[in-house]
Amino acid sequence: MGETHPHVWAADAIRRIQEDGRYGPPEAPASAGPREALTPLRRLSAAEGFEGVEGVDIYLKDESALPTGSLKYRLVRAMFGEALTGGRIGEGTPVFAATGGAVAAAGARFAKLLGLPFTAVVPAKTPARLLERIEAAGGQWQVGERPPAAVQQEARELADRCGGHLLDHFADAERAVAGWGEPTIADEIFHQLRGEPHPVPEWIVTGAGTGATSATIGRHLRYHGRPSRLAVVDPENSAYFPAWASGCDDYATGMPSRIPGIGRPRTEPGFLPSVIDLVIPVPDAASIAAMRRLHSAGIDAGPATGTALWGVCHLVARMREAGKRGSVVLVLGDASEPYRDTYCSAEWVRARGLDPAPYEADLERFARTGTW
Repeated sequence: MGETHPHVWAADAIRRIQEDGRYGPPEAPASAGPREALTPLRRLSAAEGFEGVEGVDIYLKDESALPTGSLKYRLVRAMFGEALTGGRIGEGTPVFAATGGAVAAAGARFAKLLGLPFTAVVPAKTPARLLERIEAAGGQWQVGERPPAAVQQEARELADRCGGHLLDHFADAERAVAGWGEPTIADEIFHQLRGEPHPVPEWIVTGAGTGATSATIGRHLRYHGRPSRLAVVDPENSAYFPAWASGCDDYATGMPSRIPGIGRPRTEPGFLPSVIDLVIPVPDAASIAAMRRLHSAGIDAGPATGTALWGVCHLVARMREAGKRGSVVLVLGDASEPYRDTYCSAEWVRARGLDPAPYEADLERFARTGTW
């Protein structure tokens, strides 16, 4: 029996990744054809502990419902699709990533789906729970021999030596999502808001790691002429807020973010300040306090989602002060399971000198009164 023609194999591989992860009833924009949304959108109710925000509807775009529990699944999906159509991934191509986080878990899933070997090169101190996610998704990992800042280059060299492909999410994710052609997170949000009391939100709020998600939303708003505004929340040590505030596209703090999945020590190629209306700096302890607030309401979310909630509270309070009614969409980017032993642990948080208590009091007041 002869080998499968590369074009035939690629077309079948693309079909498989397109079919992966769809949930529920059709939700995609009509212009996109008969597809389904990847994640649900739901309104935050007063019963969930936010009774004081009457007049402003808060919606959660729940990316934790994606198969690997993180919005990074979308980015990796597009990166695989772009690499398949461009011929950089073929039958049997080894795939690599330089991270122990959500990108690696998603990469392992898609590689397994296509029958490809996957290896994540991870920093030495990667938590065991994250490594277990990679294994559970069907991949393998190896600890990098170089400092964390050089792990990316190490993974690239490994890929080059064996004719493999590196998933470089910082360099490639934004471009891949823009060119992939599937309905984006922004397409889904506006389609899912149709029929709601305020179908055009005042704000959409997200974090920025690669910058691809904020770039995708910002581009959508401008392309379609939406009057909604885009806010990016940014943790301590990250370069994104100072880059946006100063107008400097190439900014570096040299210090890593402590909030997984968002914030970077330097601006990444996918971060597009020109499509962002506001960047909100958020203290790390406030991110943890907001994550806990969501947990108390029965909403499973990770620390990056806590960062986003803190920004949402700021914006909703500002709307109420101005007497403005409407809606705000929060991108719920991650679930809490990978962080049970770290950010969800009071002992772990205290050991790192973080005190969420003052911020928890601010959130309690906001939830009751809508004031900030």
